[in-house]
Amino acid sequence: MNDKKPSSTLMLDTYEPGSDWKLSWSDEFDNETLDESIWNFQVEKAGRFNKEWQRYTNSSKNAYVENSCLVLKANHESDIHGPDQYTSARLHTAHKFSFKYGKLAARIKLPHGNGIWPAFWMLGSNIDEVSWPQCGEIDILEARGQAPSIMYGSLHGPGYSAGTAVTEAYNLGNDRFDSDFHIYAIEWGEDYIDFFVDDILFNQVTAEDVAGEWVYNNSFFMVLNVAVGGGFAGFPTTGTPFPQRMLVDYVRVYK
Repeated sequence: MNDKKPSSTLMLDTYEPGSDWKLSWSDEFDNETLDESIWNFQVEKAGRFNKEWQRYTNSSKNAYVENSCLVLKANHESDIHGPDQYTSARLHTAHKFSFKYGKLAARIKLPHGNGIWPAFWMLGSNIDEVSWPQCGEIDILEARGQAPSIMYGSLHGPGYSAGTAVTEAYNLGNDRFDSDFHIYAIEWGEDYIDFFVDDILFNQVTAEDVAGEWVYNNSFFMVLNVAVGGGFAGFPTTGTPFPQRMLVDYVRVYK
């Protein structure tokens, strides 16, 4: 792994080279185990979200730290039949860490295969009070495993959610997102959100661009997950290889 990050979990007064962004928080995944003072395991049965096939578990078979990376692992449990045969992990920072405005970046290597749906995203911290999509959703990274050269950055809010989300695709061309690590980021201000891959700006959304209310002036928490199946990615085939792993080298917040 090249361009290895520093070892500290929380680094203050550190500037990103070539910019005015100041690193205010990070998880570098340098400990041997996941820091559960930051991350929650979301445990859900199959079909709970978006017609997905996986169960989300809190098992170390589905989420663990290895070689200074967070690993989210989707498994096909071949000895199980019915809706419980696929397992994966969904981690979030609700009630533990959230922020408003700044730059959020993660260095990630994606999984691949038909029906594999990795994502790095955010939800409004007020979701329990106002529900989705009124709380807002910022998708920094979504991908379909069957199209490993393409990823998407999107916003979901009231009047522009699900199939009417404000979205833009980025195509890596002759390369693939599952063959190496890439940095996925947003820069977020009061009336705009900019989306980046490896410092390339590929999507700019302002308050004037959305069809409904701009709901991105509250704090948001982070989510990392690998789904199996669902309306966005379709479903696994007999040719989909398992297990599939999403590797997260770091997650960093700048101010």
